[in-house]
Amino acid sequence: MLTSLLHVALGGALGASARYLVGVGAVRFLGHGFPWATLVVNVLGSLAMGALVVLLAQKDATRLAPLLMTGLLGGFTTFSAFSLDAVTLYERGQVGAAAVYVAVSVVFSIGALFAGMTLMKGALQ
Repeated sequence: MLTSLLHVALGGALGASARYLVGVGAVRFLGHGFPWATLVVNVLGSLAMGALVVLLAQKDATRLAPLLMTGLLGGFTTFSAFSLDAVTLYERGQVGAAAVYVAVSVVFSIGALFAGMTLMKGALQ
């Protein structure tokens, strides 16, 4: 149990650090007018989650799930920030932007998870 907790903590620190760096890059390249940073990390994190769930199961390596899935990707993805961004857009009166943001985030993240699973299944054959 303690080892798993340490793996989650290590992965979380790495994931949060990566989220910060991706966020800084997204703002620099895409600007501040839309919550691009959160959208980018959620889609990338979902893609990675899809690939990892297949890879870890195929390689009988689920012992790495606390480090990689709970820790790293849990620290990297930001659905709590997603919720805040959506409400902030709504409260600013940008109802259309809020609706687009929610729809695109959900559809692209779920699509990316399926894509990650499909890519990994193909790579493992």
